[in-house]
Amino acid sequence: MDDTQDGFPPDTPDLGPVPERIAVDADDVRRLVATQFPRWGGLPVEPVPDGGWDNWTFRLGGDMVVRLPSAAEYARAVEKEHRWLPALAPRLPLPVPVPLAQGSPDGEYPHPWSVYRWLDGEAATPDRVADPVGFAVDLADFLAALRGVDATGGPRPGTHNWYRGGTLRTYDAITRRALSALDGRVDVGHAREIWARALDSRWDGADRWFHGDVAAGNLLLLDGRLAAVIDFGTCGVGDPACDLAVAWTLLTPDGRRAFRDRLGVGDAEWARGRGWALWKTLVTCSYTHEDPDDAAEFATARHVLDQILAPAGDNGCP
Repeated sequence: MDDTQDGFPPDTPDLGPVPERIAVDADDVRRLVATQFPRWGGLPVEPVPDGGWDNWTFRLGGDMVVRLPSAAEYARAVEKEHRWLPALAPRLPLPVPVPLAQGSPDGEYPHPWSVYRWLDGEAATPDRVADPVGFAVDLADFLAALRGVDATGGPRPGTHNWYRGGTLRTYDAITRRALSALDGRVDVGHAREIWARALDSRWDGADRWFHGDVAAGNLLLLDGRLAAVIDFGTCGVGDPACDLAVAWTLLTPDGRRAFRDRLGVGDAEWARGRGWALWKTLVTCSYTHEDPDDAAEFATARHVLDQILAPAGDNGCP
């Protein structure tokens, strides 16, 4: 089980200050576990490599994982996950994390934290996916099941999930700044057309569950096939188009078309999903295009941008 981000920088100042992260090490975890859950106090604790941005992640023994929010803003998701993951898990076709215990702040660590069952798998990078179309279909089936869960009482978009599931207009100002910064380096005119189409597309207003961060590090593979979906910190109910961004950030053109067909996504929702992929990719490009130290990150984001800006047939569009 790996808890990684999708390779993009933290969310933007338009949504408030960049979170101030705190460091956590294995000794902190041992202290918290021994004090609050002494039955697990003798188990080994090891950090998970590339364990994520929102949470510090540690193996606990052989079959558990401890996740500790790295900032107060990310701690807002703890109660939500403990409330909703046990309700969602039985209705989904793939394993998802189900909390085993919720820890409390102490004098040295200031946030609630969680113990989960460990889920085996590796991050779903393109080179690890055995069958890109089959992977896309399996992912669509998972998201269809998630959307089908009763949304009554579910968490609406807000600060707990950086407004995933809400309107893309939340991100309009920073997207326009990124477009201005990238003028002359990318096809800004085409990107503006895609962004305008996304902003103008209408949501039907029916609340549906969404994951909120369907990205490579949160999709686990076993033997090249999708085996689990993790990190529901940005989940909620609202417009699920945000979950479609993965069509451009991870899927192949053939997989993108199969994903859209399987999920039965109409033109308006597809346009919004493309917009979700566009804003974050543009922001990443604008942050990294001038710094040689960020050359690899810029190249990755630029590749994603090329997928977003590709002709209609390669974008799962008629």
